[in-house]
Amino acid sequence: MLSRLNEYIWADWIWFPDGFGWADLKDPDVVLPQLPDLWAFIPFAILFLVIRPIFERWVAIPMASLLGVSDKKRVDPHLNPLLEAHYCSLSKHPTQSSLEKLSKQTDFSVRQVQRWFKQRRNQDRPSKIKKFQEASWRFTFYFFAFFAGLATLIDKPWFYNMKRMWDNFPKMPLLPCQYWYYMIELGFYVSLLVSVASDVKRKSAKMFNYAGWKRTCNCIFIVFAVVFIITRLVIFPFCIIHATMVYPLTIYRPFFGFYFFNGLLLLLLLLHIFWTWLIIRMVIKFLPGNNIVEDERSDKEETESEDEEGDRNRTLKNGHIHNGHTPLNNNCQKMD
Repeated sequence: MLSRLNEYIWADWIWFPDGFGWADLKDPDVVLPQLPDLWAFIPFAILFLVIRPIFERWVAIPMASLLGVSDKKRVDPHLNPLLEAHYCSLSKHPTQSSLEKLSKQTDFSVRQVQRWFKQRRNQDRPSKIKKFQEASWRFTFYFFAFFAGLATLIDKPWFYNMKRMWDNFPKMPLLPCQYWYYMIELGFYVSLLVSVASDVKRKSAKMFNYAGWKRTCNCIFIVFAVVFIITRLVIFPFCIIHATMVYPLTIYRPFFGFYFFNGLLLLLLLLHIFWTWLIIRMVIKFLPGNNIVEDERSDKEETESEDEEGDRNRTLKNGHIHNGHTPLNNNCQKMD
């Protein structure tokens, strides 16, 4: 059954135009791509998983210290089984009615219950050092991968004329530099899939934000926005997609693989349009003279000052705290 499924998945009609198949990729005089070649990414993925914690411990943390990245001291919430059970099983953001109910059950004021949940949510948020570690790991790989990719492509004819990549298709020699570049890239992204559950998911430019280099962040953002729009909305659709979807139709009849891969590229183009919309929204916020460009995807740590300000506003509006307790001053709080 598995062999039949394998034959169906790698059937000639799926991956090749009419008249070609995997048998055409067997030539004793020329190195051509073969299916077993794909398994080389596995050792690289394992290697990246091993190297990453070493890099984050011995390179990223000293770099963070050098750049002045430090974590704000967090206040851990007092142990309370009732509030902890509500936090873990029901909601991390309780409604006003739930706050009042929990206040009566714990003999805390509503403000104290709110503060407990904010402190508990902050406890679950990754630290700034943790965010910096991941950002620096990705930045380092992307930095070297960019120049490695440029070195493998800059002397190839299809780098300047993308139509040339269809020369002798599908009997195209497998160049060692390109093969190892793609296997390393594939291994890196597979390692990210393995660690996706624990990753903080931050971009490389965030390193400067964590270091407090606001002007540098603004400059990088401007450069990023210009480069992103040019490469993703101009070069990508009018050069790359044209070379993969429009030009091939003048040479071959379309086949399943043609629709499959170009469908993925068109989906990526839609994502580029959506991301560009988000970038433009941030640019609009940046233009009026704001000193800092805030990433809308960022999660901010909730502070005690925000909590106190919210309580003052509610007190001024309602004249009292919702559960009937009078506001406590800093010296008479039930829990701090």
